Amino acid sequence: AVISACSALRATHETLLNEVSSRSHTVFTLQLVQTNLTSGQTIAGKLHLVDLAGSERVDKSGSEGQRLREATSINKSLSALGSVVMALNV
Repeated sequence: AVISACSALRATHETLLNEVSSRSHTVFTLQLVQTNLTSGQTIAGKLHLVDLAGSERVDKSGSEGQRLREATSINKSLSALGSVVMALNV
């Protein structure tokens, strides 16, 4: 039910290259907590699932107006994310 509700909020739009092009990034965090009923010991963990909007070749996608501005923002954010990942690998 949660995933369905979130999927309804996901922004998509058709381009010349993709029938359903994701226009937004999505982060889904699943937090799990387990308690041993005998000892009372608790362990916890988190799983982060990330769906990034794909980069877009604006010259091939046919994006104009608002879609072109979205594509530019998506490409900039993916480039910034790439810089962060590269900095983490140093």
